[in-house]
Amino acid sequence: MGIVRAADDVEAGVVGAATTTTTTEPLLLRHCGKEDHDKIRGSPEEAAASDCGSEEGRPDAAGSLRMVLLSTAVAVCGSFEFGTCVGYSAPTQSGIVDEVGLSISEFAIFGSILTVGAMVGAVTSGRLADFLGRKMTMRISATICIFGWLSIHLAKSAIMLYFGRILLGFSTGVLSYVVPVFIAEIAPKNLRGGLATSNQLLICSGSSATYIIGALVAWRNLVLVGLLPCVLLLAGLYFIPESPRWLANVGREKEFHTSLQKLRGQDADVSEEAIEIKEYIESLRSFPKARLQDLFLSKNIYAVIVGVGLMVFQQLGGINGVGFYASYIFSSAGMQMSLILCCPFVTVLYEYVASIITSGFSGKLGTILIGIIQIPITLFGAILMDRSGRRVLLMVSASGTFLGCFLTGVSFYLKAQGLFPEWVPTLALSGILVYIGAYSIGMGPVPWVVMSEIFSINMKAIGGSLVTLVSWLGSFAISYSFSFLMDWSSAGTFFMFSAASLVTVFFVAKLVPETKGRTLEEIQDSLNTRR
Repeated sequence: MGIVRAADDVEAGVVGAATTTTTTEPLLLRHCGKEDHDKIRGSPEEAAASDCGSEEGRPDAAGSLRMVLLSTAVAVCGSFEFGTCVGYSAPTQSGIVDEVGLSISEFAIFGSILTVGAMVGAVTSGRLADFLGRKMTMRISATICIFGWLSIHLAKSAIMLYFGRILLGFSTGVLSYVVPVFIAEIAPKNLRGGLATSNQLLICSGSSATYIIGALVAWRNLVLVGLLPCVLLLAGLYFIPESPRWLANVGREKEFHTSLQKLRGQDADVSEEAIEIKEYIESLRSFPKARLQDLFLSKNIYAVIVGVGLMVFQQLGGINGVGFYASYIFSSAGMQMSLILCCPFVTVLYEYVASIITSGFSGKLGTILIGIIQIPITLFGAILMDRSGRRVLLMVSASGTFLGCFLTGVSFYLKAQGLFPEWVPTLALSGILVYIGAYSIGMGPVPWVVMSEIFSINMKAIGGSLVTLVSWLGSFAISYSFSFLMDWSSAGTFFMFSAASLVTVFFVAKLVPETKGRTLEEIQDSLNTRR
């Protein structure tokens, strides 16, 4: 969450500089060798014959790739940690309630209080990352996460559970910002899009791991799944460089060049890129300092409506209710193994784990299936992101979440009326799996991508912070109220979610711009024509 300045520091500086026709000479000649420089300074025909600017013309691509991939792999351990924190409550509800003796309202607090800590973390993440650096911020977040997990593991009362969950929430809010920012700042532009999707992919992997492993182990032992990425992150940070853009911004000149050289390869000529980064940082300082009230000026309000609107509809679709209480949903639907095992794949899966789990498996099997489908569908959505476009993915995804919630609502309605009892578990399972699949392909990752693209450079940090805060507020409201809504009317709850998804389709069709294949400058020009 919190992809606030990822495109700010990188897209506008690198992509923008690469595409404008009035670029200064050092920017025009970046990545070129001496012969290419001479050609560009010569005739247009000689310049055209040069391969400067092409991917092949860049030096030491192999050396660059190794360190960039290692740095990204270390950073996304934080994304995996994010996923484990979010997914932890789904498979552990029955175990925690039975052992610690929590009431429904107390477990609702346990599930939703993560978002309270995350809101604080999201608000402070930008200042922490700018003051302490990207690596130190990730290091502190991982350390706090360890204390949070230990508090949950040793908890004998609700207070200890809440305390641990708040610590995890704070760390999650910080990591949701600093990880994508770090990846965007270290990656060359030709790899940035693909590497950026690894953040969302590892978030889904983390939540999937807790869904699957949580069905097989006790809730205290599941804490180990959350501790592992923290340890890997802390260890890995010693082997990767700091963000060169942050180092340049704080005036640490020698370390800036060393970091950039490691990321681009020891034999690479980084002088031109270094000049470009410095020039862009100087240009940022020429912008007036953004204020919160500036978001509501006519030139910015359209971006605010789109960004905030997408986050509101993302949460109103009910993802945090489904994610936090998946096992509870399946159990409430009266899912019986004899009705689920009509699928050969599920039969094989059941035979594997049936000897381990002997009670309450009907709800846990649903969370396992959710975990299995999330990762490949999220990966598929990442592939489609720059091919089909943002708007198409959002509308297809929202249509799918509408169908999934509607089917689940029908299943609970049939159960309440005593109609077609043999259909209830099948409809509930099908509806939730359709919902998760549809959400993972579009409504999960795309709003964050769009948010990072639609704000102007000088408004991106404050606009992104507002959108992130709205997202976490919505997450808290849905996750806290979900248990009470289900007690009020299980069918009505999912019919409301389906209605919100239907409205999302019309919102995207009417207001959300297409940003695929455009530079930030082109996006701003298109937004200006709609104001």
